[in-house]
Amino acid sequence: MRQADDQVDLRDVDASTAGGYKEEHAASGTDTALPPVDTFPNQYRGYEIEIVNPEYTSICPKTGLPDFGTVTLRYEPDSSCIELKSLKLYFLAYRNLGIFHENAVNRMLRDLVEACDPVKMKVCGEFTPRGGLRTTVTAEYTRD
Repeated sequence: MRQADDQVDLRDVDASTAGGYKEEHAASGTDTALPPVDTFPNQYRGYEIEIVNPEYTSICPKTGLPDFGTVTLRYEPDSSCIELKSLKLYFLAYRNLGIFHENAVNRMLRDLVEACDPVKMKVCGEFTPRGGLRTTVTAEYTRD
């Protein structure tokens, strides 16, 4: 049903195809090979490490436009700590990767937990506004 002045009645929009998003957009970047994150032996217990990357960039898999944000990593190490140079190279690999914000943060959590097997970890991505909307995505892991 059309409304006056060529406005679309949102009740007529098929949400499954809205915006032309497809499954390949949704899964983009989730399994792409990225540089390994190195670790070194932890010497202490019971403390938290926070690492902030204020220069995160990636590519929107739908539009091909760049995305920018700040990624904050907080974790309690067990036997290994994340080596910072390899982490920076890991983050830089996202620069040309088509991946949605939600997938990027969850992918980081998966990869970093696999690399260092922490007691607990939280990854928070705060992305610059697109279309006036700011997105913050947080993913957490706690060892059982």
